Amino acid sequence: MTLEELPGDHRTAGRMEQAGDALEEVLSKALSQRSLTLGVYEAAKLLNVDPDNVVLCLLAADEEEAGDAALQIHFTLIQAFCCENDINILRVSNPARLAQLLLPAAGPEPPADLHCVLVTNPHASQWKDPALSQLMCFCRESRYTDQWVPVINLPER
Repeated sequence: MTLEELPGDHRTAGRMEQAGDALEEVLSKALSQRSLTLGVYEAAKLLNVDPDNVVLCLLAADEEEAGDAALQIHFTLIQAFCCENDINILRVSNPARLAQLLLPAAGPEPPADLHCVLVTNPHASQWKDPALSQLMCFCRESRYTDQWVPVINLPER
């Protein structure tokens, strides 16, 4: 049996697909409820003022931006803050799809800063949203396997 043939691989891929679908649903609901904060600077301001209201932090960068030292420093600081405050963190590997979800009506104008997206808890309880609960479980299970910032690939539509 080779490493590629291990039975857990198929299960992990399925979990990531489910988590991607759940993330898409959470973002759609959060967008309609206006419970999103977009941008590294805006996210830092919100985390400083009201970290208890943040339920999920998304960090997104494509391959070209992976070498941007300033962006990676911002990510490191945000990750550390989120870990200290028990905020679940996910890395999104395809920021173009994230932009499609969050800025559907954006035309030729340059897109907003989507390197960091915070989902805040609306007035309703987070546990009433099954998609958010599924993402929380995915993050917790990932931490059990020492993957503190799991990477999610949003499904293309």
